[in-house]
Amino acid sequence: MQQPFDRAAEDLGNSIHFEHVNVQVPDQRLATLFYVTGLGLTRDPYLMVSDGNMWINVGRNQFHLPSGDPQVLRGHTGIVIAGRAALLDRLASVARKLEGTAFSFREHNDYVEATCPWGNRVRCYEPDATRFGRISLGIPYVEFEVPVGTAEGICAFYPKIMGMPAELKNGDGRLARVQMGKDQYLHFRETDRPQPEYDGHHVQMYITNFSGPYRELGKRNLIYSEDNPYQYRFRDIIDLDSGKHLFTVEHEVRSATHPMFLRPLLNRDPAQNNRNYAHGYEQAAWAMQPDEYDKR
Repeated sequence: MQQPFDRAAEDLGNSIHFEHVNVQVPDQRLATLFYVTGLGLTRDPYLMVSDGNMWINVGRNQFHLPSGDPQVLRGHTGIVIAGRAALLDRLASVARKLEGTAFSFREHNDYVEATCPWGNRVRCYEPDATRFGRISLGIPYVEFEVPVGTAEGICAFYPKIMGMPAELKNGDGRLARVQMGKDQYLHFRETDRPQPEYDGHHVQMYITNFSGPYRELGKRNLIYSEDNPYQYRFRDIIDLDSGKHLFTVEHEVRSATHPMFLRPLLNRDPAQNNRNYAHGYEQAAWAMQPDEYDKR
């Protein structure tokens, strides 16, 4: 008898890949110490190789770190990276050089939270197929802290305007969970903590129905920037019934025809150094091995 499958379980919606988080940094050297030496990630060797910007590879995802006044995401970015003990050693190794900044790190039960020199928080998890799918290195979610009473409206905005599935969850504050790709999400968690003013940081995703959301955003005067034929941006999330502003974060929206869609990204194995070097082990894989393909 043929095995039944839940075909809806593989639906993604309009967004097929979340690529990067962009925050400005005032010092590229300190950013290198945190993201490359401390976290163990990889500077992209092909693009943005001068001292005015730096792209940091995280599996198939990235942090973009242009030079400028520091920007701090109101929430945190979740990354999957194997080897908690090694991660803690790397973070400890840069602590002295980052003295006098906002840098810190702390162990929790199921993650390590590291804070960059300017206050951006990164939660680092071990690979876990039940929580993050087959990702062994990557960004499975970005979580924003939003005002109380906004999660429901945010949850309605994305399916209607962007064609992205969303669900409302209860727990540690109500949470709107928006699907950005395979095992990738934007989280909007309600909090009563005061939040700083929006400073211009942004997130980027690829979508298949490129013109539909553009029309819906345009009807509501929400298009912020027209970048090129493959890309536009919006910032404000609104209540669809009242038009009330709910939250602001810039979305860099790209088409699947964008020249850089799923550009191959190099990821180094941070355990390799000049003393233990072994041929063939320089790169880290972003996905689990084939025996972990499908446990269903």
